[in-house]
Amino acid sequence: MRYVLLGKIAPDWIRKNERFTKSKEKLEKLGLKLESVNYTLGPYDFVDVVSTADPQAVTSFSAWYAAQGYGSITTLPAITPEEFQRAIEKI
Repeated sequence: MRYVLLGKIAPDWIRKNERFTKSKEKLEKLGLKLESVNYTLGPYDFVDVVSTADPQAVTSFSAWYAAQGYGSITTLPAITPEEFQRAIEKI
């Protein structure tokens, strides 16, 4: 399953590369595959896409990120166009 992570970076961590390095290490440790990283302008500072077979790993990562004081993450499940079409066909 894929997930979109909408992240906000705490002001104290904006200029520190350590946040990205440690986050990437934690993702790998939890078995999450980082598919893309995009920094954005607007209500979120970044939009990442991760994949995993373990939904609890995504929850663990978000909780860990906040506990480090790095900021906050809003997580959304993401489905492919094919999965969306199959769901629509069941209506």
